[in-house]
Amino acid sequence: MMADLNAETRNRISESTIRRLSLYFRALSFLEGDEHETVSSKELAKSEKLTPAQVRKDLSFFGSFGTRGLGYPVTELRDKIARILGIDRVWRVALIGVGNIGSALVSYKEFIKQGFHIVKLFDNDQRKIGSNHKGIIVSDIKDLVKELKDDSIEIVVIAVPATVAQYLVDDVVKAGVKAILNFAPLNLRVPDDVHVRNENMAMELEYLSFAMVNDHPPRRPK
Repeated sequence: MMADLNAETRNRISESTIRRLSLYFRALSFLEGDEHETVSSKELAKSEKLTPAQVRKDLSFFGSFGTRGLGYPVTELRDKIARILGIDRVWRVALIGVGNIGSALVSYKEFIKQGFHIVKLFDNDQRKIGSNHKGIIVSDIKDLVKELKDDSIEIVVIAVPATVAQYLVDDVVKAGVKAILNFAPLNLRVPDDVHVRNENMAMELEYLSFAMVNDHPPRRPK
C-alpha cells in the first residue's frame, strides 16, 4: 500500500502510474469474471495498449508480483492493486448539489462496487431539503460543516455552480475533509494537505472535438 512506501518511492510514483493501476484493476476484474487464473505482462499490456515493460515497471514500485514464465495470478494481483488504490475498504462520501449531475452520480452503481458509499447529500433548494433522494435524506447546506464532522465524511463530491463552489469548499476544508472530487468548472483553492481532482466535462469534450477535427478535418465546400 502507498502508506507502506518510503517517501523517496512515493515521490517517484507519477499520476500516470496510478491511472494505469486503475486500468490494470479493471482489466483484471474482467479477466477474473471470465475465470482466467493467470495473466502475463504482455497480455495485460495488450489489453491497455501499453508495453509489457511499462506494466512491470508500474507494478515494481509496490513489490514483487507473479512468477517469471508463469505470469500473475489474476485474483491475487487484482486484490493487491485494490489495496494499493485503497478500494479494499469503504469510504464515506458526501455529495453537495443534487442537480442533474449530482443526481446522476448518486445513481452511479460503480461507486458502491469500488467502496465509495455516498451517505450524505446537501443542497440549498428548500424543495429538496428533507426529501428522500434515492434512499438518502437531503440535508441543508447551512449545516454542512457540522454534519460532515458528525458523520465522519472522508471524501466530498462538489456538483454545484462555479459561483458558489469555492465558498462551499472552504467549509468542506473547515470540516477536516482531505479529499474532494470537483465537478464545478473552477480551479479550487485548498491547503496543501487537501487533495482535489477536477472533472471538467466541457474540457474533455473540447479534447474530443480537437481530436476529431485534426484526425478527420472537415471537408471544404466545393
